[in-house]
Amino acid sequence: MATEKGIFQRTELLFGTEKMNEIAEKRVIIFGIGGVGSWCAESLVRTGIRHLTLVDSDLICITNINRQSQATTLTVGEVKTEALKKRLLEINPSADIQTLQRIYEPATSCTFGLDSYDYIIDAIDSLSNKIDLIRKATRTRAVFFSSMGASLKLDPTKIRVAEFWKVKGCPLGHIVRKKIRKGDLPAKEFLCVYSEELLENKGSGASCGTEKCLCPKSKNAAGDPDLADHEWCSQKAVINGTVAHITAIYGFTLAGLVIQDIYKQG
Repeated sequence: MATEKGIFQRTELLFGTEKMNEIAEKRVIIFGIGGVGSWCAESLVRTGIRHLTLVDSDLICITNINRQSQATTLTVGEVKTEALKKRLLEINPSADIQTLQRIYEPATSCTFGLDSYDYIIDAIDSLSNKIDLIRKATRTRAVFFSSMGASLKLDPTKIRVAEFWKVKGCPLGHIVRKKIRKGDLPAKEFLCVYSEELLENKGSGASCGTEKCLCPKSKNAAGDPDLADHEWCSQKAVINGTVAHITAIYGFTLAGLVIQDIYKQG
């Protein structure tokens, strides 16, 4: 398609036609499309990934606007996966974007067809679900990359990439390693994006500036009864401060790891 050819002209100058064709054929699934995952998805599509699956059960909350690609004052209350799909198709109408408004957890892990993907990206907030995905994803043929904690950070120069067992100074990484040792260990090595920086919240207030979230309740695109009449942000146990340049760099770095891996092949 001529339009698609024009979109990726500058990228093809760097990679060459053969490598661009390889990028276009890879299948990627992203779990969690918030501040990290949404920018990872956008970067991948802007670089030529055509087959992308977005997994997230959440809706866009007004508090998402400061850091998430698909979140604007016009999209508050929309299903995150659908809003991001619309944005990505505006970037490349030829992309094959699949959306799953679903929660990844041990009980649902077998429904995602993990073995059918070339790359699996973890940008999940939930600790127990993140650990389960690490265990399951590292037992597939896919290359797996994971995001550690991106909140309470400000300095972009402190963001690093390391193998899971070598991540240092990241509280989330420490907790994940501690808990994962109590069960099945990852079946193979994988890279993580993280930062040793840890600031403190200086502000206060509930998720939407009120005692209860005022965002519209679930537009349940998947027809899942467990998601009906439901909103998530007021149920989070801990809410920490975040900024766009940090979450975006995490997401861009994850996307970069995917593209770099493809570039090095062959």
